[in-house]
Amino acid sequence: MTPLSILDLAPIAEGADAGQALRNALELAQTGERLGFRRFWMAEHHSMPGIASAATSVALAFVGAGTSSIRLGAGGVMLPNHAPLVIAEQFGTLEALYPGRIDLGLGRAPGTDRAAAMAMRRNLASDENQFPRDVVELMDYFVADPQRKVRAIPGEGLAIPVWILGSSLFGAQLAAMLGLPYAFASHFAPAAMMEAIRVYRERFQPSAQLDRPYVMLGFNAFAADTDEEAELLATSVMQAFVNLRSGRPTKLPPPLPSYGETLPPAARAMLGDVLSCSAIGGRATVKQAIEQFIARTGADELMITSQIWDHRARIRSYEIVADAMMPGGLARAA
Repeated sequence: MTPLSILDLAPIAEGADAGQALRNALELAQTGERLGFRRFWMAEHHSMPGIASAATSVALAFVGAGTSSIRLGAGGVMLPNHAPLVIAEQFGTLEALYPGRIDLGLGRAPGTDRAAAMAMRRNLASDENQFPRDVVELMDYFVADPQRKVRAIPGEGLAIPVWILGSSLFGAQLAAMLGLPYAFASHFAPAAMMEAIRVYRERFQPSAQLDRPYVMLGFNAFAADTDEEAELLATSVMQAFVNLRSGRPTKLPPPLPSYGETLPPAARAMLGDVLSCSAIGGRATVKQAIEQFIARTGADELMITSQIWDHRARIRSYEIVADAMMPGGLARAA
């Protein structure tokens, strides 16, 4: 059985606020833990009205305090926004609090627009070699060395798995070279997915962390009791994508019946591309879509994300996915 995990962007729904979004994230993580999902990851985004996980390590600390076994991680930390030492200390702190449960996924995108990136980094000078250097520096802080002049405390000597995230061949090549697990953002940028998987697997070099390639793929799931209900739930993320691509990001809007039919052809084509790695429907429909995706990609693990406006419907979506793909999941959650 292919393991399933949860990616939560802590969506701030219309009519709610960031505090509610983070409390919802905790409930979702607790549900995922009971259902048998392997990981619960949160992602760093900035200046986004509909996403509450900007301070990713803080949000994960909150979730960790309310869970006991599910792995917690960043999917991911946008490393160009931070000094590697700071991230080593933050995730070292999380690992000290929740031993054996922390993952650190690293990406090289800013997780925002140019203005917000400038506000964080002050310098947007491009250096394609800086991200690999920062990854290696960060990993080195986790190596126990009392003679080091600069030490990550907490962090030093802790076994925190590092992942490389990506949506292009760059991340695939870097993950392969360093012998790290690779998470591809196919849930919103699937264009290079198959080529990135091929490059990663062909070029993988074993490391102390990992002896063989391991691919986790992002996947959207909008599951409900009927196909029609699921299709309606999915219109929230459709609206969010259209708003984002139009330069006006918003809170996650409520579902809008027949939304797709109102869009111009260009917008429909854009949604068809970004949501091509999705399962939308009732239990049987979702099960078939997920099984076909796994068969096509050979994914070692799926990271399921469900941007659904109504929190109860989002919880229900994950329950349906678990019932379809993880026998006994609902029984464990009862």
